[in-house]
Amino acid sequence: MKRLSTAAIAFLLLSLTACGFQLRDTLVLPPGLEEVRIQVRDPYSGLATSLERSLLRAGAKVVPATERRRVATLNIRSERWSSRPLSIDQYGRAQEYTLLYAVIFSLTDANGDVVVPQQAVEMSRDYISSPTESTGTDTERELLTREMQREMTASILRRIDAASREGRQAQ
Repeated sequence: MKRLSTAAIAFLLLSLTACGFQLRDTLVLPPGLEEVRIQVRDPYSGLATSLERSLLRAGAKVVPATERRRVATLNIRSERWSSRPLSIDQYGRAQEYTLLYAVIFSLTDANGDVVVPQQAVEMSRDYISSPTESTGTDTERELLTREMQREMTASILRRIDAASREGRQAQ
């Protein structure tokens, strides 16, 4: 029986390698991005805080926006939230919403050269909000907002990683 389970585990591991499955590499910042300034219009932005934590985990030193020495700059040009009704009930009250989140950003290195050109990242999520039972609606929206900020951070960092990998391959 033990031999059978060992064989099953070995078969599963071999099948995973055959299907092309590969763990995502950790974010590796290219040379010149060891120190990064996050420039954002809203200093209390949850996205800025999330990006700062993620960059610190990737090995970067996050320089305060007030410090004026030349470092790489992640510029969050725009961060916009909106919500629109998706469905309504027979009384004309919205029951389902789409939460939209859009960010425009760019990244330059310490010399001012563009590493990631200005681009927009947009995402949306649907949620139900019963007009008669509003007890959990605000909590659901807050949870969805935090989750979308985490996903936006991951998306921005993946784009930075992809741009830096392209740059390393071109050299």
